[in-house]
Amino acid sequence: MPFINKILEPLKLLINLDFETVKLINNLSDFFDQTKFKAYMKMMKSLTLALIILINIATQAQEVKKWSLDECVNYAFDNNLTIQRSVLSMQNEEVTLKQNRLSRIPSLNMNIFNSWRWGRSIDPTTNLFTTQRINSNGANATSQFLIYNGSRLTRTVKQSEKNVEANFYDLEKSKNDVTLQVVFGYLQIIFSRELLENSKFQMNTTSAQLDQTEKLVKAGALPKTNLLDLQSQLASNEVEVINAENEVDIAILQLKQYLQIPSEEAFDIVTPDFDKDNYEFVAFSVGEVYNQAEAIQPEIKAADLRIESAEMGEKIAKSAHVPTFGLQGQFFTNFSDQNRVPTGEIETIIRDPGTIGFLLNDPAQLVNGIPIFVDIPIREVQNIPTQWVDNRSWSAGFNIGIPIFNGWQTRSNIQRATIQKDLAEINAKETRNILRETIETSYNDAQAAVKVFNAAQKQVEALEESFRAKEKSYNLGAVSYVDYQISSFNLFSAKSNLVRAKFDYIFKIKVLDFYLGNPLTL
Repeated sequence: MPFINKILEPLKLLINLDFETVKLINNLSDFFDQTKFKAYMKMMKSLTLALIILINIATQAQEVKKWSLDECVNYAFDNNLTIQRSVLSMQNEEVTLKQNRLSRIPSLNMNIFNSWRWGRSIDPTTNLFTTQRINSNGANATSQFLIYNGSRLTRTVKQSEKNVEANFYDLEKSKNDVTLQVVFGYLQIIFSRELLENSKFQMNTTSAQLDQTEKLVKAGALPKTNLLDLQSQLASNEVEVINAENEVDIAILQLKQYLQIPSEEAFDIVTPDFDKDNYEFVAFSVGEVYNQAEAIQPEIKAADLRIESAEMGEKIAKSAHVPTFGLQGQFFTNFSDQNRVPTGEIETIIRDPGTIGFLLNDPAQLVNGIPIFVDIPIREVQNIPTQWVDNRSWSAGFNIGIPIFNGWQTRSNIQRATIQKDLAEINAKETRNILRETIETSYNDAQAAVKVFNAAQKQVEALEESFRAKEKSYNLGAVSYVDYQISSFNLFSAKSNLVRAKFDYIFKIKVLDFYLGNPLTL
């Protein structure tokens, strides 16, 4: 837990008093009252003991989960952005495939409209000219069915299937790359910790030798310069331990960053037991490894599928020369507010005949006609459902499209499709070449790593015997400190080289196993 670490950090600084600080306190005790100083030191010891207990309790409360390699790989699969991008790319191709499959069934589209018109126009229900405002609405539906277009749709579906499958293998390739990266980071942590243990062992050896030398110096068996030299060597060993601890922290941080885990979260890994017998060199030649990898590696399958997709694209482009044949049907109906029907009722109106003459003897006197009573049937706008039923119409037909000349587009599309096929073939060859070169390099590296590892083991065994002999001679005063230090440094370097050789050996053997199709486990 991060907040506990923040609390414990200053406490650790109080407890981890170095040698010079303790010596300074002892020297200052000469200037204080001895009784008070002893009481003060007793209180500090009690406080230190309490703080140590507190740190142990808090440290135990921090339950750090140890991740196995499989857990790290699975977590990376769920959170790695490259894999997520590959998943989305495959899903996009799946959507395209579904659309292409459904394009083979008849289409059906419907439209509903409403409009107002003013001025001179045609009544859509009577097809007569009128100057009145017209409100009309209607609906139409159209269906088309492509019967033949040179197998273009069928080939488009097949091309989409190839693209989906190729993207699937792209996803598998991304997972393989992520797995290799996680295995490398996982081994890097183990490797760094082994170097740390080697540094600690060297420091403890020097510390033990310092204690022994101090006794011999007091006894007068060795000069004091040997003691000073060992104190200097111990300080150097402590620096090496600190550097090794930093390397461990960096290795853990790098793996956490690759897994998208925040740096402040507690993280640790399970350290497996390494047995050299479980990491034997592959029993295949480099050619056999390549042949097996070529048959199973996803990048090869993806490259071959893209060649097939490009070949299908070329056929699709050529099918544009072929006539197309299809069927189509349409339904239409409408309504107009000018379409009126009798209601069965009569409305009587009076028509004024107007002036029919004047009196001869008095032209100023006008003579009006007799009013006329006229019965007119009442008409109203027919409702929308009735008009839609009455105004229904259907149409059906077929069409044949014959390509003659379209500005050289078809020929250009064919040429582009052919170029894409050639590019896909070149990419497939390049992918195979990269795979072959990678396997050849990995095979040679693994062979070299085996030799280096075996040689490093023999070197460590020999130097351990040499150091034990030098150490006994040094304690007896028969060997100088310089010879002892050189022997110690050579053993430390050899052990560090052995750790590096083992890490390099294991990783390169696992890389070859990966190309053979074996699971990446430790």
